[in-house]
Amino acid sequence: MTKNKREDILEAALILFAERGFDGTTVPMIAEKAKVGAGTIYRYFENKEFLVNSLFQTTVQQFSNTLKQDFPYTTTDIREQFRHVFYRMIEFANNHVHALQFIDSHSNTYNLDDKSNQMFEEFLDFFRQLLEDGKKQGIISPLPSDALISIVYGAFSHLFKIIRLGVIEETPSLLEGVEQSCWNAIRVY
Repeated sequence: MTKNKREDILEAALILFAERGFDGTTVPMIAEKAKVGAGTIYRYFENKEFLVNSLFQTTVQQFSNTLKQDFPYTTTDIREQFRHVFYRMIEFANNHVHALQFIDSHSNTYNLDDKSNQMFEEFLDFFRQLLEDGKKQGIISPLPSDALISIVYGAFSHLFKIIRLGVIEETPSLLEGVEQSCWNAIRVY
């Protein structure tokens, strides 16, 4: 663990929330994993709900920043933009395994506050805009954008789950094939 207790708490909470969920994680469990006293957690976080929201906002911001890094805004080539987003999602999944699992399991849950929900909606708006631009060009299926996001992100999320479980091995050719399949699933033929 680091010398920064707040970071130790966040790291421990991330792992536990990702693996056990909000209801399955207690403050004493977080304290034990972070190697701090339970009271120390309350010096940094008002309660478990505040902690999960702080963590959710941080991880969504990290994910958003990863996707937008070097995004090809100057092109109208939706295929290129989609490929960029897909491979940035892979980068995030590989560098932040627990964060991806945490976001998946905690988005749209009862314990998120308005700020967390708003940040997640803004995160999704980035995807929605890409899809809407593609629809205007006649390249992307006219299905609702949230359905298209579910098709791509659901496949992506499950892929990384089974990679983590060792069911399949992550290889460049696998990722290339999945990216192409996701693109084929949402494009107009």
